[in-house]
Amino acid sequence: MNTSELLNIRLYNQLLLTHEIKEPCDIVSWMGAMQAQALDLAKWAIGARLENRNVKDIDEALNAGKIIRTHILRPTWHFVSAEDIHWMFDLSNPRLKPIYRSYAKTFGADESLIYRAVPVLERVLMGGKHLTKQEIGDALHEQDIILDDGHLQLTLSYAEMEGILINGRLKGNKQTFTLFEEWVARRKTLSKEEALECLARRFFTSHGPATIHDFVWWSGLTMTECRQAIEMIRTDFICETINGRDFWMRNDTKTPPADENYALLLPPFDEFVVSYKNRSEIIEDTHYGKVMTKNGLFSPTIILNGEIIGSWKKVTQKGSPRIELSFFEKTPKRKQDLFKSEIKRLEHFYSI
Repeated sequence: MNTSELLNIRLYNQLLLTHEIKEPCDIVSWMGAMQAQALDLAKWAIGARLENRNVKDIDEALNAGKIIRTHILRPTWHFVSAEDIHWMFDLSNPRLKPIYRSYAKTFGADESLIYRAVPVLERVLMGGKHLTKQEIGDALHEQDIILDDGHLQLTLSYAEMEGILINGRLKGNKQTFTLFEEWVARRKTLSKEEALECLARRFFTSHGPATIHDFVWWSGLTMTECRQAIEMIRTDFICETINGRDFWMRNDTKTPPADENYALLLPPFDEFVVSYKNRSEIIEDTHYGKVMTKNGLFSPTIILNGEIIGSWKKVTQKGSPRIELSFFEKTPKRKQDLFKSEIKRLEHFYSI
């Protein structure tokens, strides 16, 4: 298998080519978890994998609790389906809690104040309330717990790590918080071994071909845990050496046609870009810093046949979204024209 074949299969497995899935929550479930910084653009990560949907469809899935946005796997925002949130939380939480305590120590936070605030926060949210960060801060203030912005953010993080709160419905363009157990009923409980196997199957099915180092990066698990997980799924997956590295994928993986041009506009932090530790197959070294910074910021990307060739931005003109493309190198018009339908699809997604 060569690089172009690898990228073609990834596009297919990541649901960026033809597939039969119709619902936003089923897209998220297939992917396992989808990194979701910059909420407005993160919705396009789901929308890009669907036909004839707009941002309201993603909002409806979030507001119905079918898709949950929370910190999971690595200590960063992800979309996760309601079906998966509990077992995935149980698996990743032991590694996340020490990280957030380290953040608090670096910040010089008063942990005793945070732990006094958490049970009060829980009482404030009881009864199905969905409150913004500011509303929670005001409610705590009424209970004589006065927190600066840093302590309030850490209190929310601690409550999230304790499994007390989670993101709820949207209020306009703002995310709210609500009680985890009130918002998302527990669908299933898995042992750690079962959860490791399930996560590995999801990742290598939806993200393969991928390496074990990619899985370690994406999952936030240890190398030992990831090796254990791969052993559990080995009978249904194959390993192939490409460009000097070992890549895993399902042994029944379909190879899509390679005689078409696949032009895509993907959001920042899209799984096609962010979920791989080594990104040498998708972008040349000379262009890397144009869309990915050393401190972990990612720009929206222009993708042609799996390779990043530029970036884009969404601007609003007279109340309507407009997409502007910026290519890394001088690009002939015939190649630029490949993106016309994708621009139209993206602008339609945000036209409400």
